[in-house]
Amino acid sequence: MVANKIDLMLTGPMMQYVEDQLNDLFTVHRLGKAADREALIAGVGHRVRAIATAGGAPVDAAMMQKLPKLEIVSNFGVGYDSVDAKWAGAHGIVVTNTPDVLNEEVADTTIGLLLATVRQLSQAERYLRAGKWLEKPFPLTVATLRDRTIGIIGMGRIGKAIARRLEAFGVTIVYHSRRPATGVPWRHYPDLIAMARDVDVLIVIIPGGPATKNLINREVLEALGPNGILINVARGSVVDETALIDALRSKKILSAGLDVYADEPRVPKELIDMDHIVLLPHVASASVHTRRAMGQLVVDNLKAWAAGNNPLTPVPETPWPPKGR
Repeated sequence: MVANKIDLMLTGPMMQYVEDQLNDLFTVHRLGKAADREALIAGVGHRVRAIATAGGAPVDAAMMQKLPKLEIVSNFGVGYDSVDAKWAGAHGIVVTNTPDVLNEEVADTTIGLLLATVRQLSQAERYLRAGKWLEKPFPLTVATLRDRTIGIIGMGRIGKAIARRLEAFGVTIVYHSRRPATGVPWRHYPDLIAMARDVDVLIVIIPGGPATKNLINREVLEALGPNGILINVARGSVVDETALIDALRSKKILSAGLDVYADEPRVPKELIDMDHIVLLPHVASASVHTRRAMGQLVVDNLKAWAAGNNPLTPVPETPWPPKGR
């Protein structure tokens, strides 16, 4: 047990073993369980020095302004678009995330989603379970990975892990990012539309947030073309869902494999009703092994900070130590 525990606000539920560790280390105030969130913040906000969050509530400037002693926001997940990291960095608050520990799991799931989408594996399983194989064989799939060029949007840690796996399939790999990645052999496209015209598959693996909102829009989908397939394992906000639905309905693109959506867990009925696409319920990193590692990194960042050491994985907007401290 720790004497004189630091006050920490938990914005929503986390895995029990994470909450157990937080309870041992901190005085935990559970925002997600509060009958009146504003009353809780008003009552304890002047003592709170840390936040642990998994996206249960946005950690925006309005919230952080009510916590005058706040020093750290430990975020569960690589993506931290629910946290206003720019504001935090400007006010001496460090934000951490959980990179690296989920790279391989997400990359594995991406390849699985790509194969399931291209070869209609989900549809084939449903066909068998419905007893239709007894009547006639499953139709030959139109799409294949053979002779396809795959464009990856985002060449960070996970993008590189995806590309390494794709090399084993003998496909051509190219990528789009704001600047060329160092130490990779694949062709860089500074122009997303140009890349979309030249590829048959787009795999999206970039952060969410205002800078990337609806990056995959009508123009990109039209450039991808009628043989094109979109795979999104990034954030739902990155894709213009209305444009995607229209492109799938009008056959401007061939298919899509989606793990993320704009308003999770609410998935548009128009997508659910389409049988030629593959939909997953945001499970790219959702194994017990990987989620435990992510949760432990949330705790370890907080433990390091509480002990007066550098947080392990600060995000770029909030380098450590923060200015003015």
